[in-house]
Amino acid sequence: MPEPRLDGIREELEAQKGLLEDRLERIKANVRRGFNADSAEMAKELEDRDVVDALGNEATEELKKIAAALERITAGEFGRCLDCGDSIPEARLVAAPLAERCIDCANEAERI
Repeated sequence: MPEPRLDGIREELEAQKGLLEDRLERIKANVRRGFNADSAEMAKELEDRDVVDALGNEATEELKKIAAALERITAGEFGRCLDCGDSIPEARLVAAPLAERCIDCANEAERI
């Protein structure tokens, strides 16, 4: 992959990482907040907390994927399928920079 394109992907991943880290901090602050003494309000807050917790888990998983992609860029392994070692097409990497597998291996992994 041409270096300017790779730099653009790295910048995009770093920007996504920053946004997710900010979101995760807001989620953590929300979770640390206490509950309302009113039982009806507390029930609603508990329900909301479940949703917030799920969003936090989702953000954490995406941050892990971004970190892995950035590590592959640094190691010079970005764009290589983790399963078969073949090159992942540039168009796929531009569209889905977190892609770790070529289309064939990704399809195979989904079937399992």
